[in-house]
Amino acid sequence: MLQLNTNGAEFIKRHIGPGAKDTEKMLDTIGLKSVDELIEKTIPTIIRSKKPMQIPEGLSEFEMLQSLKKIGEKNIVATNFIGQGYYGTITPSVILRNIFENPGWYTQYTPYQAEIAQGRLESLLNFQTMVCDLTGLPIANASLLDEATAAAEAMAMIFNHVNKTDTVTQPKFFVDSAIFPQTKSVLVTRAAPIHIQIEEGNYQSTKIDNTYFGAILQYPNNTGSIEDYTAFIDQVHQAGGLVILVADIMSLTLLKSPGELNADVAVGNTQRFGVPMGFGGPHAAYFATKDEFKRGMPGRLIGVSIDAQGNRALRMALQTREQHIKREKATSNICTAQALLANMAVMYTVYHGPLGLKKIAQKIHGLAQNLEAQLTSLGITQANKYYFDTLHFIGFDITALQKEALAADINFRYFNDGKNDNTIAITIDETISENEIAKVVALFEKITGKKASGKAASTASIPASLVRSSSYLEHPVFNTHHSETQMMRYIKQLENKDLSLNTSMISLGSCTMKLNAATEMIPVSWPAFSSMHPFAPSSQTLGYQEMATELSAYLCESTGFTACSLQPNSGAQGEYAGLLTIRAYHEHHKQAHRNIVLIPISAHGTNPASAVMAGFKVIVVACDAAGDIDVNDLKEKANLHKDNLGGLMITYPSTHGVFEETIIDICDSIHALGGLVYMDGANMNAQVGLTSPGAIGADVCHLNLHKTFAIPHGGGGPGMGPICVNDKLAPFLPGHIYNKNKIGAVSAAPMGSASILLISYAYIKMLGATGLQLATAYAILNANYMKSRLEKKYTILYAGKNGTCAHEFIIDLRPFKASAGIEAEDVAKRLIDYGFHAPTMSFPVSGTIMIEPTESEDKPELDRFCDALISIHDEIMAIEKGLSDKLDNPLKNAPHTQKVICADEWKHAYTRQEAAFPLYYVQQNKFWPTVARVNNTHGDRNLVCTCEPVASYA
Repeated sequence: MLQLNTNGAEFIKRHIGPGAKDTEKMLDTIGLKSVDELIEKTIPTIIRSKKPMQIPEGLSEFEMLQSLKKIGEKNIVATNFIGQGYYGTITPSVILRNIFENPGWYTQYTPYQAEIAQGRLESLLNFQTMVCDLTGLPIANASLLDEATAAAEAMAMIFNHVNKTDTVTQPKFFVDSAIFPQTKSVLVTRAAPIHIQIEEGNYQSTKIDNTYFGAILQYPNNTGSIEDYTAFIDQVHQAGGLVILVADIMSLTLLKSPGELNADVAVGNTQRFGVPMGFGGPHAAYFATKDEFKRGMPGRLIGVSIDAQGNRALRMALQTREQHIKREKATSNICTAQALLANMAVMYTVYHGPLGLKKIAQKIHGLAQNLEAQLTSLGITQANKYYFDTLHFIGFDITALQKEALAADINFRYFNDGKNDNTIAITIDETISENEIAKVVALFEKITGKKASGKAASTASIPASLVRSSSYLEHPVFNTHHSETQMMRYIKQLENKDLSLNTSMISLGSCTMKLNAATEMIPVSWPAFSSMHPFAPSSQTLGYQEMATELSAYLCESTGFTACSLQPNSGAQGEYAGLLTIRAYHEHHKQAHRNIVLIPISAHGTNPASAVMAGFKVIVVACDAAGDIDVNDLKEKANLHKDNLGGLMITYPSTHGVFEETIIDICDSIHALGGLVYMDGANMNAQVGLTSPGAIGADVCHLNLHKTFAIPHGGGGPGMGPICVNDKLAPFLPGHIYNKNKIGAVSAAPMGSASILLISYAYIKMLGATGLQLATAYAILNANYMKSRLEKKYTILYAGKNGTCAHEFIIDLRPFKASAGIEAEDVAKRLIDYGFHAPTMSFPVSGTIMIEPTESEDKPELDRFCDALISIHDEIMAIEKGLSDKLDNPLKNAPHTQKVICADEWKHAYTRQEAAFPLYYVQQNKFWPTVARVNNTHGDRNLVCTCEPVASYA
């Protein structure tokens, strides 16, 4: 029986909203006797799971934390001098407690509804301003996934900018041999499918001609050397190419900025601004460029606009869901950011201010100079003439040093790359003190048998031509909040402007905003997991390895597959990685010509964008009137392209919220023609434990861990998108520089954003097999309960053959445009007045809203949301009947701010009570939007993407 048992595991009752009595009432509303009956009517029998998942039964919250603590004890938290893009950092406690560990910041959704996201949007605007100031470039986005993928996005952007037509005249891309190897690996992976020719070499000896579209350089470079790239950048520009600089953001407080060096794009990582290493992530990459590239820039861009009253208001500009609009014409599949981590990084900057940042950088640089002086006094050669934080040593017994260092739990970077063999790098970060420096010196004294005597050099270790003289971070926001009281209140002031899951349910279809339980979140802050360097020796990371192996097995069990890669660090990255496995499979079988992928018109916009990035040509398949894939159209197109058919991308249940009966036939028809089936895991919350991608016949799927497996959305990221595959695709999973495979890396770290895998691990461990199955069943129950209540007032667009929906359903609002002049946006904004975030708007069908309640919501909350939509329906009926004005009504003027409601003057035909407190429950827990409806057009026509002068805030 799929009924919630009050005697069941502790966490199941915590996670699933409705209790046993409410379950009975909800079933009565639907007209069914049991949850089992609902599932039988919803999921086709042919794909129902025949046996329970091989996942242990759930632990209590206390038991899980004790168990995970023991696993964490198997990790060794060493003193790290590895560097290579990952650095120890000190997260200010005020940021750790009030942002990183605060559900008011980590449970928000992406700011598509700008009116209820003004706090986070302001913080992200601060982030963009910080990046622009430090890089010396005029425009920056609101973060990308990691440094390596940001570099790959920059490569793709300038490739498309220089080669403006389908005829590529400049296919070559120069990669300096002194960039971080993990970045180079991702560049190679991303370049091959789109026919970019990577040419690696030394920038000093390479001649760039007009066959190159661009070049990429590291600043400071892979061994820590600071190089003056000015002449080389000029050479690339003279050949008609563009230049990307991968720049360490802390060093830019002391070094001349990329903009001053005339680089076209600057990318990097903001991790060392207060974001824990976490064995590789999540961290916010940055991306800044010249103004001329703004319309080709990947990711999200926060811009300044005005609201309906002419007041300043922020919103996402230009790139907002651009891949959903451009689909296969999109130049990037990025639909997420690392908003939570970007907010942490910029708050670190707000807290320290420009002087504080510079002081930290000077301390790091000073300690590096101190170490250099002491070790060179031992007769050891330091190879970097100029450096910021990283020293490159040669001329000693490396084997002896490595043995002594490991015994002392000290990690250096040991080169074995064919260029710097038998040398080491030592990187100083913010957490290193003179005590750690003394321990390092003692190690070298032991292996050399000498006593150090050197003092820090008085001569500059930064070339005079590259010392920064330009100012940065002059805006008041970076020069005000330096006491903890000021900082705490600033963070709270922004938090109060945002609606998150600790306010009310967020019912976004396909986005699955479920409970992010506090117990799942706690281990992410534990030093045993948060302080681990992703390139630490494997002997120090046994706890992470154990957790990842176990999680991979659970995800395989959930999907019906046999192998898993945890590397993709977003859903779109998972799509891309899944398609690369299909591409590699065909190439391995001498079928490289299989480059056609079929994608239904209803698919997420990232699907076609990912397919093109993976080197496929997209053929769009129609859907029928019921919203299902048009099987005849699919088979006709599959047969037409049978010789070149690479595969099919499909979302299941469908994007319309229906378990299509023909799914096995569809998969079989693709396989019969030599193609493979990729399943988009966006809707796995309706599958786990009841059916699986393996059961329907797919070969690979990605999993949005930030949807189905409880990682929080963080206001627009982090996310994780692991892929699971069957036996035939297992050999083609993504590799890494430290773990070779048939295809290269798709992100910088071996396990992507490893630290947040703990959340999904804890979620599965506490729910167990029974709880996971119940969570799916209750997601379907909650959706069908809401559908049953709302279909009395609204037209529900699609349903299965028995009249049920999966975990989400679509309400058609198009009829109201003709009858009352009301559009989907009006309903979305009016829901804010009722205290709710709007459902997914106008996707997959324009003029509709798609609702997904998740299993975590209880019946009273579901009822409050239904009551709000029913009340809004009454308001629309009043317009239809002429009882309410077509232009001056609560929907057209929504949302209503406190300032508008409390103003001396009230000119509307409806009352203030109707505007602000339309139902009784709203009075009990009123959420006030801080701006009225945002003017999107004004923001794009008057693009401002950094903090404006203080006068504009007045």
